[in-house]
This record gives sequence, structure tokens and C-alpha cells, in this order.
Amino acid sequence: MSLRFGTDGVRGVAGTELTTELALALGRAAASVLTEAESGGRPSFLVGRDTRWSGPMLQAAFSAGLASEGVDVIDVGVLPTPGVAAMAAERDVPAAVISASHNPFADNGIKLLAAGGRKLTDAEEGTVEDRLAAAGAASSAAGLGIGTVEGARLGRLTTDAGGRAWYCQRVVSALEGRSLEGVRVVIDCANGAASATAGDILAGAGVDVVQVLAATPDGTNINAACGSTDPGALAESVVAHGADAGLAFDGDADRVIAIDNDGHVVDGDRLLALFATDLHSRRRLAGDTVVVTVMTNLGFHHAMRRAGIAVHQTPVGDRYVVEALDANGWSLGGEQSGHLIFRDLATTGDGVLSGLLLLDLLARHQRPLAELASEAMVRLPQVLHNVAVRDHLGLVDAPEVWAEVRSIESEFGDTGRVVLRASGTERLVRVMVEATTEAQAAAAVARLVAAVTRALGEPSPPPASPGARPDRPSPDG
Repeated sequence: MSLRFGTDGVRGVAGTELTTELALALGRAAASVLTEAESGGRPSFLVGRDTRWSGPMLQAAFSAGLASEGVDVIDVGVLPTPGVAAMAAERDVPAAVISASHNPFADNGIKLLAAGGRKLTDAEEGTVEDRLAAAGAASSAAGLGIGTVEGARLGRLTTDAGGRAWYCQRVVSALEGRSLEGVRVVIDCANGAASATAGDILAGAGVDVVQVLAATPDGTNINAACGSTDPGALAESVVAHGADAGLAFDGDADRVIAIDNDGHVVDGDRLLALFATDLHSRRRLAGDTVVVTVMTNLGFHHAMRRAGIAVHQTPVGDRYVVEALDANGWSLGGEQSGHLIFRDLATTGDGVLSGLLLLDLLARHQRPLAELASEAMVRLPQVLHNVAVRDHLGLVDAPEVWAEVRSIESEFGDTGRVVLRASGTERLVRVMVEATTEAQAAAAVARLVAAVTRALGEPSPPPASPGARPDRPSPDG
């Protein structure tokens, strides 16, 4: 049985790519890799989920895998990923979240968290993958590490209905007793896990929530024309209600995108610039350093340089941001997508916590978000393009491609930037260029796409099915 982790756990179409059989096997593998017997008892494991149709099915299968290896499973119900992580940190046990984040409802995923609520390292993910591969090769029902158990040694499945209230109180406590009375906000819960928590958290902090959008999940409407990937309706509502801000979450509420009082999007880069400069001014930015990924806009780097704040860069993926924060004792990092990590307060990105802290920032500064966001950084035009190729893994050994990259970088100097990387899951090379103007960035992308295609080849067409028209376009164009 094969499986490969992406940048944020295992993900695929539920029922065909992410099956109950795979979920059960992953539960058994996770039990053998991530759990240790507690003193005087058996190991335990927290499991939560978002609101997807397939969530209960996959949660049941994954939990059965854990229990079959002698692990007690505690079901915390529908809860944001950061809520599950916070409970795992509080109890020092491993956990999992059944969620595909911002993906459509038909997709689902399993995010694993080690004891203490942290995401797995590459080495830990590799060990889980190896256990699954070994189980498939053996074609056996034997245990994967703890051993075959029966009777009273089997794990028990219980529920914890108090986790949601505990998490909500924990987030509100980040304000250190300050009230946000008078701050007016509209929220978009993406019909996901935030539907169960965001309203209570903000109301508990004194925020005037003037409208709640996309908070009636039915299993199929998660992220559908709503949430952090589609905040259009939120922007209209903020302007219509004269609100101070809008907050849009994704399916598992570990990210947030804001809308300013004029109805404009404030992405993760601008939010991070706001938080970094605010914390720096209050001497609360550990090491005067902020951690970002290679996709963070160059304008952010320029803004931090002017503010006297150091920037540390990691590969794409919020878990790499957290690893850098932990390794160096830093306190703030994040991604353009809205994953923001306040390491003193959480082990993962937390969209509702980040949104609450943004409203607190507005209340303390007593200035409109539109003004603060525009001053935080000047965003350089950014052009992204995915190049389908025959051999995406050959990118590292393609000298003509890297020669073109060096040529463009030399022309740009400090006014532009190039990022090329091979996809971890598809035969794609992802090209990103930032420049002073959109036209300069687009021209550089065209040069790089041509170089990548020449070096790595165009993808082979899929074999035609019987009776198919050979000239018919693919479903995605």
C-alpha cells in the first residue's frame, strides 16, 4: 500500500484516491510511529475533522486503525486544525485532522500531528510511508509495530465534547484581558470548521460581528464560492455594512485572508508585515526576525529591510516555517496564503487567532485597516505559471534553465526575483517571477517557460480510450 505526504499531510479524492482501506492502514502506521504507552496505561490519540461529507467515514476508518493497534482514540468532533493541535499540545499526545483544507468537498485528507501538536518532520513522514509500504508488501493483517492485540488490549473510542469550548477560551485569552468592544467585522467561515468556533471566539472578545457568511455546512458546500480562496461576497458585505474589516477562513480554519474597510483583499504577506512591524515596535518580535517561504512577495522583503527586521526564508509549507521558528527561538512567521504562526501562542497556523489579533491591532492603532495595510508594504507584480513537462524532477540538473534564471536575475538586480521549483505531486515546474511591472514579470516568465519546456520536454499525451476522439481537449483545457 503506497502513500506519499504532500506539503500538508495526505490528500486526495475521498473514496477513490483516499480510501477507507488506506485510512485504516494509515491509522495503524501512525499508531506504531507516533505513540508511546503512557505510564500505567495505553497510548491515546486525538482525532478531529472539518465538515466534509466524507469526514465521518474516513475518521471512522482511521480511528479503527489506531484502535486495532491498542491506541485509545478521543474524537473531538468538528474542530479547526489549530484547535486539535492546541489540545494535543495541552495533553502531550499525537493527533490527526481529517481535512483537505481549502480543497473542494469531494477531496479529503489526513493531517498528522506528533505529540505536542506539531506537524511531522520529513523523517517522521518517511517512517510512516515506509511502514505502509512494508504492510502492502507483506499483504498481511499483522500489526505494524505495536503487535496484534485482542480483547481488552484493543483501543477504545470515546468522545470529548468539551474541546471546542476549551479551544475558544484559549484563543480569546491571547488578548490578555483586552476587550474589542466597538470593532465591527464580517466573517466568512467557508462552511467549514470555523462555523463551529469563529463566532463564539469573536463575540467572547467583545467584537461586534455584524454578519456571518458561509456558516451553514451541509457536507458539500465547504469552500464553495466562499472562504479564503473566494472572498468576493465578504468584500461586498464589509462595504455594505461599513465594517472595520472582514475575515475569511478556509475549510479547516488554519488560515485567514482579510478584507479592509474599502473592500480590498489583505493577503498573508500584508498581514505578516503588519504584525511584524507592530510586534517589533513593542519589542515583542523575538530575534527581530520573521520567517517566510520562498513565495513571499519581494515587496515584503523590502518593507522589512526598511523597518530593521530580518527575514528568514524557507521552502513552501507552513511546517517548514514552524521548524525554523522552533530551531531559532523566533516568534512569528507565515505564508502568502494566510497561514500565520504566532509561535508563542500556537503550534500551527490559526486563522481565527490571527484574525482576532488583527482586530486587536486595529483597536490599538485606531486607524483604518486600508491605511495600515497600504503602508505596511508595496506589493511587486507577481506572475505565476505551471509548466507541464515530461520530467519535472530533472529540473535540478538542467543547466540551460538555471543559466536563464541567472540571466534574468542579473537583469533585475534588486528590483525583481525568480523562483523555480518542481511540484511534489505532479509533473509540473512552478515558475514565479516578480518585477517592477507586470509586463516585465510576464516577459521573464515566458522566457523561463520556454527554457523549461526545451530542457524537460513536453508531457506525453495520455493514451486515447477506445472510441475517443483523438483531437478532443482534456477536461481542464
